[in-house]
Amino acid sequence: MRIERVADAASDAVADYAALTDVALRSTTEVDRGLYIAESAKVITRAIRAGHVPRSVLMEEKWLAGLEPVLEPFDIPVHLADPDQLEAITGYRVHRGALAAFERPELPDPGALLAASRRVVVLEDIVDHTNVGAIFRSVAALGADAVLVTPRCADPLYRRSVRVSMGTVFQVPWTRVGEWRETAPILGEHGFMTAALALADDAVSLRTLAADPPERLALVFGAEGDGLSRNALEAADRVVTIPMAHGVDSLNVAAAAAVVLYALAADD
Repeated sequence: MRIERVADAASDAVADYAALTDVALRSTTEVDRGLYIAESAKVITRAIRAGHVPRSVLMEEKWLAGLEPVLEPFDIPVHLADPDQLEAITGYRVHRGALAAFERPELPDPGALLAASRRVVVLEDIVDHTNVGAIFRSVAALGADAVLVTPRCADPLYRRSVRVSMGTVFQVPWTRVGEWRETAPILGEHGFMTAALALADDAVSLRTLAADPPERLALVFGAEGDGLSRNALEAADRVVTIPMAHGVDSLNVAAAAAVVLYALAADD
């Protein structure tokens, strides 16, 4: 690694880290540049140990000693900046002190991912990065094998998603899939029963599903406001609902995913 001290916050050398709080801008530019940003020493270390390749690092000097062992093998610039410079570059106060730009890995083929999986989670158009990250953490903790995300779903490798997932997005296999007319046949070809989590008159209770789960199961969770699309519900083999009390009709999608995965894991 090459230590370089930041002299100018507007330098092209640290352009990968500019305006990190602009979600719309970053959602486009990071994918176009083939990169993603990891934040905090713990998350950066997990990314490297998962085989991801850093292209540069930006940090306060006090974090250097802790990260040096994992960064030393890479011929990359490590930009050192003070807190005011970090804020000028990124647009916010970087309390965790260390950021790294990583090469975005190539996503696996959906069919290959499904062939190696028994239980998968499908995220349809979930646009909140915090919820996406929290679901990945539940998937890692509670034993699902993979995650499929639809075209309009938030980027699992966006900085906030990565941070909320505590880096588990690096250990959970995932990929993007197409619209339901493309995805439903692939799930069927690989023997998956598709269970859509939604409210419906013909829905079965999660307790019923957990009592006798199929060998291969795809759990579909929808957007925070509108829920699952009509196409998702039509593609599902079964609609499943979580039993509720006190007149509450639904949970936050990340909480719902955790409940469902726990119920199914407890039965394994």
